[in-house]
Amino acid sequence: MSAHTPHELHDEFPHDTAVVRRLKLGDAHFNRLAGRYHALNRAIHRFETEVERCSDFHVERLKKQRLAMLDEITLIIERADCAMVGAPAHA
Repeated sequence: MSAHTPHELHDEFPHDTAVVRRLKLGDAHFNRLAGRYHALNRAIHRFETEVERCSDFHVERLKKQRLAMLDEITLIIERADCAMVGAPAHA
């Protein structure tokens, strides 16, 4: 079994690592959301790899929650990315 957990934020947004890092540090809502996403993603991975057991129905419900969180995270990243385009560079 691989130690890699799929669907981590750095895997989902490989070209936006700087934006994700900045948001985690400067946006409390994003930081909480990213933390909840990380915990949920790890739980799903444990169920899928049968480290822990639960029903298929429960796993599918968790996957839907993860997808909804990912949608919200995507919107925040896109907005932050657009805002950076117009912002002056810091020295």
